[in-house]
Amino acid sequence: MTHADTVLDPVLDDGSSVVGERRVSKSQDQRTVRRSATRGDIRKKRFGLRVLFVAVVTALVAGTAGQFAMFAQKVANARVPATANADAIVVLTGGHARVNEAVRLLEEGRANRLLISGVHPGTTREQLAAVTASNMPLETNSVDLDRVALNTAGNAVETANWVRKNGFSSLLVVTSAYHLPRAKVELAGALPDVSLIAYPVFSKDLKLDHWYREPATMRLLMREYVKYILARLRITVQGMR
Repeated sequence: MTHADTVLDPVLDDGSSVVGERRVSKSQDQRTVRRSATRGDIRKKRFGLRVLFVAVVTALVAGTAGQFAMFAQKVANARVPATANADAIVVLTGGHARVNEAVRLLEEGRANRLLISGVHPGTTREQLAAVTASNMPLETNSVDLDRVALNTAGNAVETANWVRKNGFSSLLVVTSAYHLPRAKVELAGALPDVSLIAYPVFSKDLKLDHWYREPATMRLLMREYVKYILARLRITVQGMR
């Protein structure tokens, strides 16, 4: 045996093993490249989806914040109407100031009849008269008491029944300024053919002019804004049925 014979690998005599290895290596390289490209595409898609998600969330948050700011500013800019006259008055209970203002409007002759909606079952007319310091007794021929309503939606239902029963076509709506948008939405849904005149009542403890500087006022307005949006959605859905 020569030195050349000992060096030569018999497996390589026909060259097939070398070509096969090269083909396998090339095929593996191609698969590796394809896998890398696929992973890259997946990473790009995931990144794109993350960017889209962040953009959508940011837009929603910005839009909601903008809508809330408009709502809060509208409440802060609410003003008593110059001419506040109607067939009747409804006041939604929730504070003595509201009822006081409604009784005062009745005494001034702004309407001929008043509904106090949401009165506690145990509260008498005498107690209401004492609280409002009314110059006239809360007589049954001029003042009606709704003791059924438990919330704003209930106020609207009971008010609608009262309005239809008496045939009123215009209504002076008395409630707190922050509560007025939701009250009007509820009443408009229950009384679509009745003219509603908003009459805001302002609390001395509630600093609406600078609501963005007052955490307590801002929290109150945010809660009211959520209730307002939910009321609008509910009434819209009911109108589609």
